[in-house]
Order: sequence, then C-alpha cells, then structure tokens
Amino acid sequence: MDIVGIDLGTSNSLIGYWDDDLSRPQLVENVLGSTLTPSVVSVDDNGEFLIGAAALERLITHPDRSAALFKRQMGSRSESRLGKHRFRAEELSALVIRQLLQDFEAQVGRRPTDAVISVPAYFSDGQRRATKLAGEIAGLQVERLINEPTAAALAYGVEQRLDDAVFAVIDLGGGTLDVTVLEYFSGVVQVRASSGDRALGGADFDQAVLRHCLAAWEISTLDLVPKDLALLSRRAREAKCQLSSADAATIQFSPSTRRKHGEYEMTLTRAGLETLSNALTQRIVATIDRALRDSSYRASDMDEVLLVGGATRMPVIRNLVGRLFRKLPLMHVSPDEAIALGAITQAALKADAKALEDVVLTDVAPYTLGVDVAVEQADGQYEVGHFLPIIERNSPVPVSRVETLHPVSKKQRKVECNVYQGESRKVVNNVKLGQITQPLRREDGESLDVRFTYDVNGILEVVTQPSSDATPQRLVITGSELELSPGEAEKALEKIAHLKIHPRETTENRTLLARAERLYEESLGQEREIVASLIREFEQVLATQDHELVAQQRAEFEDRLDALERDPLR
Repeated sequence: MDIVGIDLGTSNSLIGYWDDDLSRPQLVENVLGSTLTPSVVSVDDNGEFLIGAAALERLITHPDRSAALFKRQMGSRSESRLGKHRFRAEELSALVIRQLLQDFEAQVGRRPTDAVISVPAYFSDGQRRATKLAGEIAGLQVERLINEPTAAALAYGVEQRLDDAVFAVIDLGGGTLDVTVLEYFSGVVQVRASSGDRALGGADFDQAVLRHCLAAWEISTLDLVPKDLALLSRRAREAKCQLSSADAATIQFSPSTRRKHGEYEMTLTRAGLETLSNALTQRIVATIDRALRDSSYRASDMDEVLLVGGATRMPVIRNLVGRLFRKLPLMHVSPDEAIALGAITQAALKADAKALEDVVLTDVAPYTLGVDVAVEQADGQYEVGHFLPIIERNSPVPVSRVETLHPVSKKQRKVECNVYQGESRKVVNNVKLGQITQPLRREDGESLDVRFTYDVNGILEVVTQPSSDATPQRLVITGSELELSPGEAEKALEKIAHLKIHPRETTENRTLLARAERLYEESLGQEREIVASLIREFEQVLATQDHELVAQQRAEFEDRLDALERDPLR
C-alpha cells in the first residue's frame, strides 16, 4: 500500500512519504515550491474553489468567500459560510487534504491510498472522529491518528537516536496549543500527560497586535469594512513575524471606509509585543503547569524540551520556555515540519519500512470520566450534583477503575447513575454521556460498585454491580457520544456566568472561588479532594452572611490555596 503522513494544521498542512532509498522522511512540495500549504479555502465568482496560498490571499480581498482557522471547529456542528456555500470543518479539511494529494501525485507520480494524520493531543474523541472523516471524504483510508507532540518527539528521536529520556513537547501552532510530557525508552514512546488549549495559537498573538493598533488609532471594528479588517489582520501578522528576527516592526494601514480614512502608522517593538502577549503567555504557563502536575514530573526532570509549531519561532515563546525549564529548547528540526516528519515516520512504521526499528506509541484518556453524587453537608443534608471522578484525565489507556457508592437512604429501591465527562466540580458544567438505572433489593445499606472501562478506540463501558443479588446493569458509550464540542463548552461557560449566589457577588469572594474552581480543574487525586473540601467549607461560611466571619475565613482560604498552588516549575 502507498501510505503517507499528513500534518493537518490550523495554519498550514503538509504531506510526505518515507524514502526507502534515502532512509528518511521526504516532504512533498506544492505547486509553489513550498512544503507548507495554507489551510485556507476560498470560492471565486465562478464557483471554483481555491485551496492554499491563493485562498490565503483572498482572505483579505474576499473575506466573505474564504475560510481559515476552521480546525478550531473540528468535531462541532459549526459551519463556515463561503458565499452561498456552507461547510463543516471536516469538509473544509477534506478539501485541504485533497489538494495535498494532488500535489503528492504530481511530484511522486502515484496517488496514495492510506494515511497517518496528526491531531492535537488534547483533541476530544469527537474531534478525532471528525479528522478521520476528513481523510475519508478526501478518499483516504486513515490507518492511524497520531498525537502531534508524539509525532514531533518521534521525529526528533529517530533523528538523534535518543533513548531513556523524558521530553516536554511544547506545540504552539496557528490555532492550538498542546503540552505533552513523554518518556522515550527502548523503542517505546509513552505519553505521561497532555494538556492543551484548543483556542490558543499564533492567530491569537496576531489579534493582540490588531487590538493594540485599533486602540492606539482610536478605531472601532465597526468603523471598518470586512476587507479593511482582514487587511489590518494581515499587517498585524506580518509585524509579529518580522519581530522574530528584528527588534522593531512598522505597521502601516490605510482604511478604505469613509468613517475612518487617512494613513495610520505605528512602530511595534519586540518588548512591546511581549507586553501585549502577557495574557496569552500566562495561558501557556498554565497549560505547562497542568501537564507537569499530571505527569508527576518537574521542569528540572526534563532531559529535553522540544518546540513545535510555527508560533514557537517568536522570541517571546522561546524565552518563556527557556526560563521555565532552565534550558535551551531544541529547534534544530524545523518547527513547521517536525509534526509532519513524525507522521511520515509513523506511516513508514505501519508499512514496515526496513530502515526503521519498531516503535510503540501509547496514549492517554484526554478528559476525566465519572458520575454524579450527593455530598453530605455540615447540617446533615445532602447536596446533589457533585462530580465524582472515576477515570481521571491522562490515565494510560486501556484503563479500568471501580468506585463503591452507597445510597443516600436505606429505603432506596433504585439508583440513577449519570455518567459525565469533564473537569468541573459540579456536573452541571460537564458533559452528560449517558445514564444507568440500577434497581436495589436490600434495605440494609446495600452498596453499589461502579466500574468504568475505557479502551484505545474511545469506547467507554460502565457496569453497576450491587452488593446484593440484584442484576447488574451495563452501559456502553461509543465514541460517537464522547464529544465535547466548542458549542457545548460555550454553553457550559454561559451557565457558570449566570449563577447567582448572594454572598459571592462581592469581588473578593467571587475571585477567590473562581481561583479555587480553576485549581480544582487543574488538580488530580487527593489534591483535588482537598480543594473541593475547601470550597464547600467556604461556601458554608458565605451562606451565614456574617461579614466578619467571611473576612476571617477568606484570608485562611486564600492561604490554603497559596500553599496548594506552589509553582511546580521551580
């Protein structure tokens, strides 16, 4: 079979194959002589579709007929409108893949039938399915999806023959961020932990520069027509890229609208970009923090740190990573090409390339899976809707875990076991996957074992086993139901924003609770239980509306959080 490796990126996509004669991966160039094909699709006035660099240009001239950054919508029901056409992300991605296949056929002389395609490590099962579907729509048999950081480590490892090493891979592309900690030993690439931000990439640094320009020039986005806004976005991106090799960049802009006209100019320094990017870099630090926490490693334990993705070319990112890990990150493999080279290498392994020794790649569960439970309060009453994690995120798969639960009342004749996916302490903010109703027979404190089993294909099996002779119940949730789409995540955020609890309306209390909830989501195991207990205690104090007691407990609450949130990068 002819099998290729594909890096289906947010900003650019690449394709290549293993060259047996040269014993190395070979990237394919497009018609413009570049290995990078912009992941942009546009339709012209004649109804013909343009993919790649031409479509990228039309983002400025025809923004209403062009689409980019659609990888961020992968696996959701969102659609992009191109003129009179509407496309889902997997359909637009299929057009990009089809263009890559045409370039491959033109250079190699044959059309491949199979592929290994890269995906962000933090992609949900729904997003992975959508990526696989994109390849199938383009006419490929997708043999495997490989996590992007794992692919990058594979590319570096094969080249350097590194062994018995621990890597941190920082993958910052055009639209997504992945941080993965891997162990590489004896032909095994084992993922210890992954963390990510599906809405953070180089494009967000572009937007930070754009917003700075608009504020400095006192221009509102409402003052600009879409073409002008697209043009200014392009100028912002060019300035950001220029600052990777220069200390300053000049941004010039001439709006065409009558509301705002004239010539605008600004000089942006590298230090200025770093200041503008502060909120974004803090999100990067938080993502690194979570991956290290989950892996049980410290920054000082890393043998190497790999930078992957075009956005890591920015000095602000290289300097940030260097300070956090106290070592120079590796960048001798092109950040734009490392993932594609790893995907090609994995494709060659699937095809049993003679020049390669076999490499085993492991995976982990990207999200926490659990059930809802009632928690007893100080007054003896029970509060429903709390989340009990059973399989925590970053558990190696396949994995099976069991928890023993007890009915709230000895007179209960059944238990409704609701299955959720997410990281929030309250199930209302997580995604419900299914439900089991388990009958009970005894009235003397019968217990219930709830077992979760999650496999490499994204299939979750839930079995409830009563301590009596009642018949156990079984629920199988296939990958089609394990989806956390951007739309669902947005709804969850809206629910949180609209919660109205009287004492929490004060800024100090609300800020402290928000910090605690964030720390809960970042934590695992015993630390997560401690944070949940602290939150419940503080909520009970808030309910008293005793301002002096609240102030006293708030200070103690903050001290406890400070102690828990020590910087793991030291």
